[in-house]
Amino acid sequence: MAELKLIDIKKSYGAATIIHGVDLAIEDGEFVVFVGPSGCGKSTLLRIIAGLEQVSGGEIRIDGQSVTNVPASDRGLAMVFQSYALYPHMSVYKNMAFALENMSLSRSEIDQRVRRAAQMLQLTDYLDRKPKALSGGQRQRVAIGRAIVRDPKIFLFDEPLSNLDAELRVATRKELAALHAEIGGTMIYVTHDQVEAMTLADRIVVLRAGRIEQVGTPLEVYNHPANLFVAGFIGSPRMNLLPARVAASGQVTIGNDTRTIPLPSTGQTASGASITLGARPEHIDVVDETQADLFITVNLVEQLGGETYLYGSAPGLPELTVRQDGQVRYDRNQKVGLRLKREALHLFDAGGQAIRIR
Repeated sequence: MAELKLIDIKKSYGAATIIHGVDLAIEDGEFVVFVGPSGCGKSTLLRIIAGLEQVSGGEIRIDGQSVTNVPASDRGLAMVFQSYALYPHMSVYKNMAFALENMSLSRSEIDQRVRRAAQMLQLTDYLDRKPKALSGGQRQRVAIGRAIVRDPKIFLFDEPLSNLDAELRVATRKELAALHAEIGGTMIYVTHDQVEAMTLADRIVVLRAGRIEQVGTPLEVYNHPANLFVAGFIGSPRMNLLPARVAASGQVTIGNDTRTIPLPSTGQTASGASITLGARPEHIDVVDETQADLFITVNLVEQLGGETYLYGSAPGLPELTVRQDGQVRYDRNQKVGLRLKREALHLFDAGGQAIRIR
């Protein structure tokens, strides 16, 4: 396996700049996920690493060697696409063996690699089948197996699960995590699905408009978002982001409310400054009016069996989402008091950057 370094990578198409000077180091054996909204440049960055796109500036190094101008076929990487791209007239075995045959490996070596990958991916019983006789999840496993047999330096995955239904996505996601644990390969995975990012990654790279917003472990990014974009993007349902103002050191007011809410800290922010207060749905409690920080009118209740979600509105605030464990009954238009868990709140300055308060 291998380590990868991207140094000031830029990509432009004519006057349009897509990637703006990305710097990133990926360690040997890491599972790194690129995540971000559509159009943020994550797939373009992956294709640059693969050699399918030429950089407009910067350098790519694999194990310390520059591969910036090395053709894709000579980089020693393997890519799995959103489309399975299997040869329909070939069996599963032939699809997995095809690239090895072009490498002029011996028949015994090819057979050994194909059968080992098939065993890992639970495809041994399907080696004689054609792709049309497989389910979507099995076809995607064949595409992954085709990458495994090449024994690449780095595995590249470009939204490989997006064509699968919800149940298959969960099952295949577990298989990918188990595969990484077994082979220990360096893997770079692109997705817009933050649940995939949170569950698969050793580290997440959050991208927006061709720039890296934050890099960190899933829980680092979740618990300590660097800015408003990351705070709003990572987490499902998303973080509640409320307009607020610093009333005094360690105290804020929310929206149009004049009541002050004490916090452990407001950092170095001056009194009177406009800020944004972030509270995840699980960090808000429903309380009686004597303990409430604010009140909402319930617009919608979602009962999911093991948890209940409230969606409510308050004057001067965006709609709030509140998560409660278990099955809790509320009525539409009911007035509910909420208390924010002080130790779990996030503050962001007027420029959208996190204010470190703990």
